[in-house]
Amino acid sequence: MMAALDKKQWEKASALVDKATQSGDVSAAALLIRHRGERLARGYGKARGAGEVFLLASITKPMTAAGLMKLVEQNRVSLSDPVVKYIPEFTGGSRAKVTLKHILTHTSGLPDMVPENTELRKRHAPLSEFVAASCRVPLLFEPGTQVRYQSMGILLASEIAERVTRTKFRDFLKAELFTPLGMKDTSLGLGGRNIPDTARCQTPGSGDEDWNWNSPYWRDFGAPWGGAHSTVDDVARFLEFFLHPRDGALRTATAKAMVTNQNAGLNKPWGIGFMLEPGTFGKGCSPKAFGHYGSTGTVAWADPEKDLICVLLTTKPADQSRAGLLGPVSDLVSGAPK
Repeated sequence: MMAALDKKQWEKASALVDKATQSGDVSAAALLIRHRGERLARGYGKARGAGEVFLLASITKPMTAAGLMKLVEQNRVSLSDPVVKYIPEFTGGSRAKVTLKHILTHTSGLPDMVPENTELRKRHAPLSEFVAASCRVPLLFEPGTQVRYQSMGILLASEIAERVTRTKFRDFLKAELFTPLGMKDTSLGLGGRNIPDTARCQTPGSGDEDWNWNSPYWRDFGAPWGGAHSTVDDVARFLEFFLHPRDGALRTATAKAMVTNQNAGLNKPWGIGFMLEPGTFGKGCSPKAFGHYGSTGTVAWADPEKDLICVLLTTKPADQSRAGLLGPVSDLVSGAPK
């Protein structure tokens, strides 16, 4: 059973989220904590309960990585394959050295975003134009020599999956990952929802741009690096699969590999899609904790040593809420010493 101190910490974490929404600093939030048989799941502010749907942002990345790993299991692709094998236009410079493993572990040399990212979004460009731009942009370093966060590598992972399966990636993820894991409220893109049926992001600037987080274009764009919609319960289901791996949506060995450091000897540890660096999540987390943050104001992590899951989805951008809310809540839940 959970220790009494932990439950007190959970209530303190919940109170922090409640205070942030009651003050209006955060419009809506949902929190889920799970430790063995104990569970807390609540909605706050404008959220319609704990089942509110949020734009996850980069928590999408390990989901995309899991999709490509399904194809690895099926021997349709290999982590050691060069990207150019599947995307022939990905040529020039050291691109021939970039492998599938590189794009899944942030070691490809690609930038986080292409220089024309905002311009493409402003004219509602399709994903294919982002792929084309990623095939042109210069690499920042020799593949495999360092770790640098790269959303465009994750984009290419989804593009490879689409070309191999000849299926839209959002449909592939639903069939091969979301449905098998019971993630009934998760979709890449809107999944047929209306935007008012989801939590509205507190976007930078005016928030009224027709290409920003709340726009019809972006919400249904289905960015494989950040365009999934989900609930705290579904995200917890996703984490649970990696916390207690068992053959199913993926094989046990694959799930374990995804939460194991793939970047030994480099400047930052990373799993396949998952953040692993100690201290990234709650200060009381063990070194084995894994998860991801999202720029829309989200965080989800699991700690194998504590059999603990924490998912906090909010509407306030992470660059404004990580230090004041996402981090402190994670500290409390993880049992960090005062």
